[in-house]
Amino acid sequence: MLTLNLPLASLFGLHTPPRVALLLTLAFVVFLFRREIRGRPNVSGALWLPVLWLVLICSRSFTQWLNIFGLHVGGAVSVEEGSPLDACFIFALLMAGVCVLLTRQVNLADVILNNGWLIAFVAYCFISILWSDFPLVSFKRWIKMFGHPIMVLILLTEPNPEEALIQLMKRCTYVVVPVSILFIKYFPDLGVRYDPWTGSQMCVGVSVGKNGLGEDCLIFGFFFFWYLLQIWRTERSTRRRNELRLIAVFLLMIGLLFWKAHSATSTICFFVGIMVVVLLGMRSINKKFIGTYMLAALVLIVVAELVFGISAHLSEALGRGSELSGRTKIWAAVLKMHTNPIFGTGFESFWLGDRVEHLQDVFTTSSGETVVDLNEAHNGYLELYLNVGLVGLLIVIAMLIAAYRKMRHELFRNFEWARYRLGFFVAVLLYNCTEAAFRILTPILLVFYIIAMDYPRIRALKPQSSSAFAGVEKTKQLAYAEEEYR
Repeated sequence: MLTLNLPLASLFGLHTPPRVALLLTLAFVVFLFRREIRGRPNVSGALWLPVLWLVLICSRSFTQWLNIFGLHVGGAVSVEEGSPLDACFIFALLMAGVCVLLTRQVNLADVILNNGWLIAFVAYCFISILWSDFPLVSFKRWIKMFGHPIMVLILLTEPNPEEALIQLMKRCTYVVVPVSILFIKYFPDLGVRYDPWTGSQMCVGVSVGKNGLGEDCLIFGFFFFWYLLQIWRTERSTRRRNELRLIAVFLLMIGLLFWKAHSATSTICFFVGIMVVVLLGMRSINKKFIGTYMLAALVLIVVAELVFGISAHLSEALGRGSELSGRTKIWAAVLKMHTNPIFGTGFESFWLGDRVEHLQDVFTTSSGETVVDLNEAHNGYLELYLNVGLVGLLIVIAMLIAAYRKMRHELFRNFEWARYRLGFFVAVLLYNCTEAAFRILTPILLVFYIIAMDYPRIRALKPQSSSAFAGVEKTKQLAYAEEEYR
C-alpha cells in the first residue's frame, strides 16, 4: 500500500524534489498498469485506441505534450488552421480505429438502426458545413468529432463491453489523476494558470483550464463511485480488498483535485449524478416511473428558477456571484449577434472570424485590456443554437429523448450498467446549462456517446458481467425483471 499512497504525499505537505516526485509518479503509474494487465481483463489490445483518445482529450494536444517532453515542435498556426501535426496524429488514430471496426465486421446498417437520432445529428452537422463561413475549418472539426463514435464502437464491440468500460476508465484515470497532482504541486508552470476574469491563481493539472480539470474529475469520480458500488457487493476476497483500497485512494485524489479546481459546475453535476445512482438503487423507487420522477424534478427546477432565481443564489453561495462568473453577460452578448436562428452559422463556425473580434470588443475595458478570451458560450444548448440553429438543437433534443428511452429499458435487463448511464446522463444535461460540453474534443461528449450509443452485438452475445460483480449483476437483473412484469 506504500506505492498507492505515494502520489498523495504531495497534497499532504510532504516536500519532495520535483525530479524525485516525477520518478515516484511514473513508478506509481507503471505499477498500476502492471497490476491491471496482470489481472488479465477480458479486453482486446484494440482498447488502447480509446484509452489514448480519452487521455488526449482529457489533457492536452499531441504537440503540447511533445513540447512538455522537450521536443519543441511548435503549436497551432492559428485558431482556424490548428496544428498540422495534431491533425495528422488524430487522423492516424481515426484510421486505426476504422481498421479495427472493419476487422470486426461492424455492420453500418445496425449502427444506424440502433442510433438513428445520433447519426442524424452527425449527418446534419456535416450538411451544415455548406453554409459555414469557414467550410474547410468546419469540415476538419467535423472529422475530429467523428472520432467519438469510432472509439465508442470499438468499446461496444469488445468481448465484454462493461469490462471494457471499466478498463477504459481505470487506465485513463491512472494517467490523468496522478499527473495532474504532480503538475499542480511540483510543476506549477504546467499545472497552474491565472483566471482571466479575476487574475487569481487556478489549478488546471494536465488540462488546459480549471473547468477542464473539473470535467476530468466529474468523469472519473462518477465512474469510481459507481465501481465502488459493484465491488462492495462482491464476496470477501483479496481481490475485493485490493480493489476497495484502489478505489478509496483514487476517490480521495479526485476529491482533492475537485477542491483544487474550484469548478462549481462539475462538482454539482458529480453529486447530482451519484444521487441519481443511489436513488435508482433504492427498492422504494419504482423503476417504471423514472421518467415521471425526472419530469417532475425538471418542472420543479424550472419553477424554482423562474420564481426564486435559484441559479443566482446558488452561484453566490459558491462564491461565483449572481451572474454565474460572467456567463450571463456572455449569453446576452452572443444572442445579440446576427446569426441564422433556423440553421445557425455552420458546424463549429460561430467562434471564428469577425464575430469573435466583435465580442472581444464588448469585453474589452476602456484602457484596452481584454477581460477574457472568448471561445465558447458556456452553455451547451446555446452553443448548439449558435452553430447549428434550431434544427440542430431539436435533433439533439430528440437524440436525448431516444437515449433516455434506451437507458430506461436497460434498467430491466442490465440494471448496474443502466444506472451508470442514467446517472451520467442527468449529469450531462445539467453540465450543459453552464458549460459547452457538446463540442468536438471534449471528454464529456465522448462519455455521452458511450452511454447513448448501442450496438446489437451486446445483446446478441449476452456477455458475462465483470468477474468482480457477476453475482450481484445476475441478482439485480432477476429482481428487476420480476418487477417489470409484476
